[in-house]
Parts: sequence; structure tokens; C-alpha cells
Amino acid sequence: MTETLLLDKRTQSMVEGYVPAGEILSSLVRFFSVFSDGTRLRILSALAISEMCVTDISRVLRINQTTVSHQLRFLKDAGMVKTERHGKIIFYSVADEVVNGVLLKGVEFLGY
Repeated sequence: MTETLLLDKRTQSMVEGYVPAGEILSSLVRFFSVFSDGTRLRILSALAISEMCVTDISRVLRINQTTVSHQLRFLKDAGMVKTERHGKIIFYSVADEVVNGVLLKGVEFLGY
């Protein structure tokens, strides 16, 4: 039995062209998975205000340094944070303002 679509062909074509698939879908899933962890969200929020080293992040957010380092590695691998070395200390910052924009949109959506 063939089901009839209620959509017209033009709308169907637009939906099929817009809905992500393949590598784009995989990339989007990886991108949004970054925002699914509370610790990562806290670190990104802090780095949106100021670049910081692991020690500063750990102290300000009251998270142990091992956890901070692990999450920063995850965020760096995802392209969300960048590093800059100052002597022996590595400072982290948000890699792109788009990341901060996503955080702000989430807060806005929730009405905070």
C-alpha cells in the first residue's frame, strides 16, 4: 500500500534538502554533544569571560584539575577552545564567538 504525502513536491524537496544527513549530521551531533555536559558548559561559560589556565579554571569553578584538563582536551579536540602558551603556562579561551552565541541563545531560549 502506497501512502500519499500531504506535502507538495516543492515543500518535500525543501525539507529533503534542508535536513542534515551523512557527514554534516555527524558533525552536528559532535558539535551539540559538547553542550550536553554540565562541566563543559561551566568551563565554556567561564572562558567566554576571560582566558584562563587550568589552575584558574579549577579554582574559580571548584572543579579538580584533572577533570578540568580532561574536559579542556575534549573541548579543544572539538574545536571549541584554543590555547596560547605564555612561558610554562597554557591559557585557554573560546575558539570562536559562535560558541558563546550558542550558549547565549540557549539561555535566551530558556528565558534566563
